[in-house]
Amino acid sequence: MSLHPEAIGPVPEATARAARASFPKGTACLRLRDKLGAIFDDGMFAGLYPKCGQPAYAPWRLALVTVLQFAEGLSDRQAADAVRGRLDWKYALGLDLDDPGFDASVLCEFRARLLDGGQEYLLLDALVDAARGCGVIRLRGRGQQRTDATHVLAAVRTLHRLELVGESLRAALNAVAAAAPAWLAEHVAPPPVATAWAERYGVRIEAFRLPAGKAARAALVETIGDDGHTLLAALWSPAAPADLRGLPAVERLRRIWVQQFYVVETEGKARQVRWRDPAEQPPAAQRLASPYDAEARVADKRSVQWLGYKVHLTETCEPEEPLLIVAVETTPAPQPDRAALTPILNRLAARDLLPAVQLVDTGYVDAAALVAARDCYGVDLVGPAMPDVSRQGRAKEGYDLASFVIDWAAQRVVCPAGRASAGWTPSRDRHGRPVDHVRFDKATCRACRERPACTGAKNTPRQVRLRPQAEHEALQARRREQETEPWKKRYAARAGIEGTISQAVRGAFGLRRSRYLGLAKTRLQHLATAAAINWTRLSDWFNQQPRAKTRCSHLVVALHNQAAA
Repeated sequence: MSLHPEAIGPVPEATARAARASFPKGTACLRLRDKLGAIFDDGMFAGLYPKCGQPAYAPWRLALVTVLQFAEGLSDRQAADAVRGRLDWKYALGLDLDDPGFDASVLCEFRARLLDGGQEYLLLDALVDAARGCGVIRLRGRGQQRTDATHVLAAVRTLHRLELVGESLRAALNAVAAAAPAWLAEHVAPPPVATAWAERYGVRIEAFRLPAGKAARAALVETIGDDGHTLLAALWSPAAPADLRGLPAVERLRRIWVQQFYVVETEGKARQVRWRDPAEQPPAAQRLASPYDAEARVADKRSVQWLGYKVHLTETCEPEEPLLIVAVETTPAPQPDRAALTPILNRLAARDLLPAVQLVDTGYVDAAALVAARDCYGVDLVGPAMPDVSRQGRAKEGYDLASFVIDWAAQRVVCPAGRASAGWTPSRDRHGRPVDHVRFDKATCRACRERPACTGAKNTPRQVRLRPQAEHEALQARRREQETEPWKKRYAARAGIEGTISQAVRGAFGLRRSRYLGLAKTRLQHLATAAAINWTRLSDWFNQQPRAKTRCSHLVVALHNQAAA
């Protein structure tokens, strides 16, 4: 395929006449084509196509079809049919009434080109740029935005350990059988073994097919573990075809076997395969949880546990402008929210979309984030900081960290009783971040009358761990500020992002479950979904449709009215 960019002309006269006659009140496709134009152009995608080859279908149309597809929750085949049969789509795409459209496989190929070229962000960026170009987003004084995350389920089923190893071995055997059936039958599974393996791994491994009872399942674990080691040993033998070791299913099998099993080899006895204890397994961020999606991970947040990913949505929230998503970040499920903040701000800075105020929840806020957002990006990160988790901080009595007076220049700390520290030692915490450990004199602390309010230790003196000065002061200031009513009123605007997440995960948008395997394809889905949400919101804005109000139960409304009366 090659690309020969062409100028985008007006909507054909016959198509425009038919569309306006059929939809006198307009539709989203008609309104946005009239207000924003074509949004995309072929030049945006020039780097994705070679210079020689058969002419490609216009990529600007494929990009717009992708947005429309995710706005209505359509499959590729349904979207291709809509291009051929929907009058409003033909209007948005600038097609003649008798245009035959394209085959559904073209959409899949177009998404692959976006991913290979790293241009998947164009789906969202072009729509935001079009809104900025017509003055819908003005970003006066850089305005304010809000960010929140939600969990995303992978496009694979959740497996317990026995299902995981059995299904991993079955997937690897199928991959090897498809690539080198003769080698597999000769070197790994001769007739006696093949019969047993066909019975064990011929169908999908599911809980209801597994034997009942601990002893029977323990025996099956050893059998599967030994079979897997037999296959891996054969694949890594000098006589095995080298390309088999590069099969994705084989590589996932190798990693899962390392994470789930260990081998006991005793002199004079047969090799034995044993489960690893949970404490011996790698952390969730590194542990494979599916033989089909190597990047999906298990995570939990409060009462929710899921296998998949996490998506962070950032939207504008100016009262006189439409609420538009301007940044999307898709991450592995176990990654903490605060780790996504820097990529989000970097993305906004590169697009000249940085806000003056970023409203976030507690998961994004720590001392380092407050300082970095302020000093590196000029952004006021507004969100509640975690409270002091020390014994004194939790009990709200005694001498917590905020009760000590710190002289940073002299590297000295004075306790509430007026005693100065005896030592100040620079160090690093378990994450490698710089901290200072401050200790007080043992004899002085032991004789102090205020000791019960200061420390619960019987013999050791009070010790204090300090972050760098800028981080310490920012964190303490935020903890004081977030208790005030003006700050709470200012922070209340963050709650609106919950409505965006609700809209994204329900109905046609379907953000809760990934359509595809892997982090990159899931990210593309999220960007297309965000663009589709913006498409819908811009249509409502141009149609002067008021925003929906927050729904309240009849009980809340009745009690509120009674209190007001």
